[in-house]
Amino acid sequence: MQNRTQLYEQDFYAWTEEQVKLLKNQQWGLLDTDNLIEELESLGKQQRRELENRLAILIGHLLKWEYQPHLRCNSWRSTIREQRRKIQRHLAENPSLKSYLHQAFTIAYEDGRDLAIQETNLPDRTFPDTNPYPIDDVLCFEFLPSEQH
Repeated sequence: MQNRTQLYEQDFYAWTEEQVKLLKNQQWGLLDTDNLIEELESLGKQQRRELENRLAILIGHLLKWEYQPHLRCNSWRSTIREQRRKIQRHLAENPSLKSYLHQAFTIAYEDGRDLAIQETNLPDRTFPDTNPYPIDDVLCFEFLPSEQH
């Protein structure tokens, strides 16, 4: 047991290779199950975080688009399109994340709002405390918020 844990701590890549080999050979008793469980749980959390991060970038750019219309540029439009495309791919590759989408959307708004505040230098109060965009609009390739201020 100590040897497997040592390998995990000293050379993660070698540890993963060893675990794959043991799994392929069905050597269940030799698996480093504690660390293997921890890593699998971490992978699941990582998929959730990726969804949250992509949504946050998308929302941040939608806010910038709406609140700084005079600075709109192809770079912002490209980032919006890219994040939508990557979110769609991520959900297609991880369909069970769709049940987490609304929760991720709520979490992502806070980070997206912070991104917009940081990148626009506008006062915090400029941006709504709660997400003004319906999730279907945010994910729709044709949607861009219009200037309403």
